Amino acid sequence: MNAVRDRAAEAGTRPGTDTDVIVVGAGPTGLLLGAELALGGVRVQIIERRAAAQRDSRALTLHPRSIELMDQRGLVDRFLARGRPVPGWHFAGLDTPLDFSALDTRHGYTLFLAQARTERLLEERARELDVEIRRGHEVVGLRQDAGGDGADDEGASGVEVDVRGPDGVVETVRARYVVGCDGGRSVVRRAAGIGFPGTDETLSGALGDFTTVDPAALDRARAHGVLAVPLEPADADTDDPAADREGGLTRIVLLDPQRMRTPAAEPLTLDEFRASLLRICGTDCGVAGARWLSRFGNATRLAARYRSGRVLLAGDAAHIHFPAAGQGLNTGLQDAMNLGWKLAAEVNGWAPPGLLDSYHAERHPAGQAVTENTEVQTLLAELTLLPSYRRPAAALRKLMAGLLDIEEVNRRLAGMVSALDTGYPPADAGAHPLAGRRMPDIALTAAGSAAARVHELLPHGRFVLLDLAGDDEMRRAVDTGWGPRVAAFTVTGHDSRTDLDGVREILVRPDGHVAWATCTTDMPIRRAERARALAGWAGPPAGGRAGRGAPAGRRH
Repeated sequence: MNAVRDRAAEAGTRPGTDTDVIVVGAGPTGLLLGAELALGGVRVQIIERRAAAQRDSRALTLHPRSIELMDQRGLVDRFLARGRPVPGWHFAGLDTPLDFSALDTRHGYTLFLAQARTERLLEERARELDVEIRRGHEVVGLRQDAGGDGADDEGASGVEVDVRGPDGVVETVRARYVVGCDGGRSVVRRAAGIGFPGTDETLSGALGDFTTVDPAALDRARAHGVLAVPLEPADADTDDPAADREGGLTRIVLLDPQRMRTPAAEPLTLDEFRASLLRICGTDCGVAGARWLSRFGNATRLAARYRSGRVLLAGDAAHIHFPAAGQGLNTGLQDAMNLGWKLAAEVNGWAPPGLLDSYHAERHPAGQAVTENTEVQTLLAELTLLPSYRRPAAALRKLMAGLLDIEEVNRRLAGMVSALDTGYPPADAGAHPLAGRRMPDIALTAAGSAAARVHELLPHGRFVLLDLAGDDEMRRAVDTGWGPRVAAFTVTGHDSRTDLDGVREILVRPDGHVAWATCTTDMPIRRAERARALAGWAGPPAGGRAGRGAPAGRRH
């Protein structure tokens, strides 16, 4: 540390407090990641350049998979108390809605909840876990130690981050890892030299939050493709859930053919917004009292790598796209849930080889899937605004709306947008079909636990091993070898499902995905399989040593 202090003094800075992980950005992704790291016993600082939490809310929804994540951590009631469940959603604004209620989940709806409220609830969670959140601080420099810029951690010892505080003084904080959750213009991503390939903006939309609207005119606006939805007050400051829903704002979102080529960075005025409404639907909807006016564009980019040595990316720092079907915030939350336990394992010294690299291997394809489907949705919307394509585009939309009447087609797109169909396919073709999938939140009876379903076993962020067949030695073997990392339960009864037929044991990851499952009936073989799976996912047993290879189903 003396060398750090010397360099800080030479640069006119002061040394900061060392920590395990620095998370840059206190949006939803950064706040959830900070909480997950703290749950894993990691010292974490969240650095946020804004002095206060955001009042305005670009995102408005939590989709089913994100709600499941909150359920897994015992937080879902906080969100449900302040949100409004909506069973139907949309793809590209087509007339036939996506039916989330038909999906295989206890949470078959999107939760209408303004981003400002989501951030507040996640900050509450982070502070409960003693996460240090430093608002009004900005990252102005980042350096990895020699050897820290490769995918292999060997030889790397840390990252130095220069942080400028509200008084203008720069301090140098040293951390073992840094995660950029600092948005599409990520300072962390640029400092790490990670490419951000994709397409530039060619289209922009407009949104406004208004205290006054003409309710009678809103249905007319909706009939012309304008989104108009009620919001809770952006600055609501009360613990009374009912008060959060009183009055508030109305969000209006539109695409104006005459203004859709306007750069998103250009300021939006109330007069322009009114004029756009008049052109689109023949009424300005009586909008007044604009709380927030903003444009948003369709620039679409995906980070070339989610990891560079000891620097990682999550959320908008890793992927940006048009906000079609409200997937951006949700994708960031799922990044955080995937990364948190893996990075905590690395910091705590028990991560098996390749675990941290599996973050990129699993979440980069998920990010790519979202950027691709949002580009499709954006094109379907844009074509209807172009005179030369208006008629065939309308016919295409009608055709697709008809296809969504087919149950299987609807379920397929609903699973994609909701992220319930996101899985992490194992490399081993011989792995059980459950491996990599979301673990269904089945009802169960687990010996020694009051939990009535799977999600109630996951709040502590540990692996959960479910013995569905009965092995008297299982609990002792797991407690002795992996006790602090794995909670083992003998299941004496559970919901009947065809995908569980013949399954003897299931290892569930801290993020709710299946790490390993087996139908093996031979007890010695099953015990050997279990030991390999535990060592490959939860690290070496107490007093043991990790091998260099990952088990079947996890090598990336």
